[in-house]
Amino acid sequence: MDLEVQKYLYDIQQACQLINQFVADQSFQSYRANDIVRSAVERQFITVGEALNQTIKRSPDLEQHIADARKIVDFRNLLTHSYGVVSDAVVWDIIQTSLPQLIRDVDKLMGSAL
Repeated sequence: MDLEVQKYLYDIQQACQLINQFVADQSFQSYRANDIVRSAVERQFITVGEALNQTIKRSPDLEQHIADARKIVDFRNLLTHSYGVVSDAVVWDIIQTSLPQLIRDVDKLMGSAL
């Protein structure tokens, strides 16, 4: 795997780890009430989406190894360009349901010799 691609995958790992740290011990209500945490989480999701976009540009075959890769990039674009329509409930749901799979997929890629 190309060194640049590995760097982007590492960035995704780090951003996911930060998201998990930011929401640890949070309920949806406390997440929603905390502007700082919400901003930090959304910033890390932007990093995830951009790093994944760059990864796919450099190594298109990796897209098939990351569940919902296109949706992740699209979510980044939504956060960046249409942030006013982003629902806290949607972000929270992504953290709870989709983030664990992304972490598994990226960890698997980082551990393999693709």
